[in-house]
Amino acid sequence: MRINDIIIKETPDFVILNKPAGMLTIPDRHDNQLQSIQGLLKKHYGEIFTVHRLDKDTSGLILFAKNEAAHKYYSQLFESRNVKKFYQGLVNGQLIPPTGSVDEPIMEHPVVKGKMVTNRKGKNALTDYEVLESFGLYSLVKLQIHTGRTHQIRVHMKHLGHPIAVDELYGTSVPVFLSAIKKNYKLGKRTEEERPLLSRLALHAWQLHFKDQQGQEQVIEAPLPKDIQAVVTQLRKNSGQSSELVL
Repeated sequence: MRINDIIIKETPDFVILNKPAGMLTIPDRHDNQLQSIQGLLKKHYGEIFTVHRLDKDTSGLILFAKNEAAHKYYSQLFESRNVKKFYQGLVNGQLIPPTGSVDEPIMEHPVVKGKMVTNRKGKNALTDYEVLESFGLYSLVKLQIHTGRTHQIRVHMKHLGHPIAVDELYGTSVPVFLSAIKKNYKLGKRTEEERPLLSRLALHAWQLHFKDQQGQEQVIEAPLPKDIQAVVTQLRKNSGQSSELVL
């Protein structure tokens, strides 16, 4: 993969990328430098500074600073919650009411390493949600996080009883197949096995809103990736009257 293919915006101070699902933000303990976005950027720029992170399986917008002054500025901007972070995700089922907030503290799971839970002893965490389209089987939801806890959206959606689709940690790892959406689905004559429309976490970092170092308001957007968009397209086609636009 070439870095230039996923750059959304670049200035002398920062670069914003559309991270593919399945890529680490920073190297893991096995030090897979080139398997991470940070590693690819270091190879490309020589020096790069990490400001925030996305889960490996989440796609979408991520900002890196290109110098120390920018790193200090953008790190403080994120820490002081002066960056608006909007996501889009497919959740299982129908969210009722279609708009709301989840204000539930989050902490590490006491037994399962790498998993988080809602618990009043945890750190405060606030997520707003708004259903964009409801399809019965799934809902396309716009989400805004006001805090940056590990797995925050995933934990909060599980808390509501509507986990993000294809979330093996907080929901189910079962991929999304067209046969589950389309009535009277039939395999093609030359096809032995159905391929999933979506086989990864259906969560995408969609928009960042912030003021840059020059005081300019920036609104950066990365459209839904092809795999999530394919599911949405099929849901629109096949859910008939049960599809409800809530925009």
